[in-house]
Amino acid sequence: MKNQIQAKDVVQQLEQISPKHYAFDWDNVGLQVGSLHKPVSNVMVTLDVVESVVDEAVEKNVDLIIAHHPLLFVSLKQINTDTPKGRVISKLIQHGIAVYAAHTNLDVAAGGVNDVMADLLGLKNLVPMIETGQDELVKLAVFVPKDFADPLRNAISEAGAGHIGAYSHCTFQSAGQGTFMPLDGTDPFIGQRGELEKVDEYRLETIFPKSKLSSVLGAMNHAHPYEEAAYDLYPVLNVGEKRGVGRVGKLSNEITLEDLCNRVKRQYDVPALRYVGAPDRLVKTVAILGGSGEKYIHDAKKAGADVYITGDLSFHLAQDAEQMGLALIDPGHHVEKVVAPRLQQLLQEQCGSQVTFVVSRSLTEPFRFM
Repeated sequence: MKNQIQAKDVVQQLEQISPKHYAFDWDNVGLQVGSLHKPVSNVMVTLDVVESVVDEAVEKNVDLIIAHHPLLFVSLKQINTDTPKGRVISKLIQHGIAVYAAHTNLDVAAGGVNDVMADLLGLKNLVPMIETGQDELVKLAVFVPKDFADPLRNAISEAGAGHIGAYSHCTFQSAGQGTFMPLDGTDPFIGQRGELEKVDEYRLETIFPKSKLSSVLGAMNHAHPYEEAAYDLYPVLNVGEKRGVGRVGKLSNEITLEDLCNRVKRQYDVPALRYVGAPDRLVKTVAILGGSGEKYIHDAKKAGADVYITGDLSFHLAQDAEQMGLALIDPGHHVEKVVAPRLQQLLQEQCGSQVTFVVSRSLTEPFRFM
């Protein structure tokens, strides 16, 4: 049935992509309006939640809106339906549309805003511009009949286990013999109730980020043939993948600042941008941060960037960057919109055909260009 998936199930998948604990402490991520304990058929992904987006959601029978920018960012003392914000909240409640925001956690997350922006420009060898933490790792050891080891390995690897650097499906298996006795009320895959069973099994071991625990265990239980899978979880001291604000990467070849500006306009679909630096200057190392990133200008320079791409740059900080020899490109804040199609694709793949994901077509960029 199409309505079997609940909003909380969609959010669980979203939080595997961008865990809430990645968000900055000043941010307001998570549920903004409505309830996650309801069935959903249609989900809309958007950058902003403004009235035109809500009207579009009503027209398309959307049950859940996933936004990058939080609808409720500053505290409200009243919900006045004569104001734009009040009208938006009122419409959402009247039509039973929930809103969930993934903001700075989606900026930091692998595959999130900054990775998408970097990928579109062809940047390679990406590292965080400013490190904010590392993933805590856990080890899974699961016991499985030999004939089912490969399907189980594939399932947990696709759920996020067994990734080490640029390698996936990293596991170790050792052979042994498992024993169990099915008791009354069981429906054993192998063996008979009340009889001790001995089975040739593999102990399959792998590691993964603790943030993916729910999805990995879910995949394991779904792929495991036994009614009750036997497994162990261990904390490990291995260093997990570093995460952080922004990205620094390299273009495949040096190009002029003017050529990079044109690439930014084309790939981010912006009609105009501002830049600082000589247009014929050659650049290769690029720092990038979606949204408002001017306060990280010195960090971009420290990271060895030739040019820093971010939005909402102010006059005096642009002068500072020019004086320190750092080129700047400001394509605006709204370019974070590029994450919406990628997020829509990922969630559709994870949630399957029981729910439909669409990207909002409403224009939320407030600026116009002449």
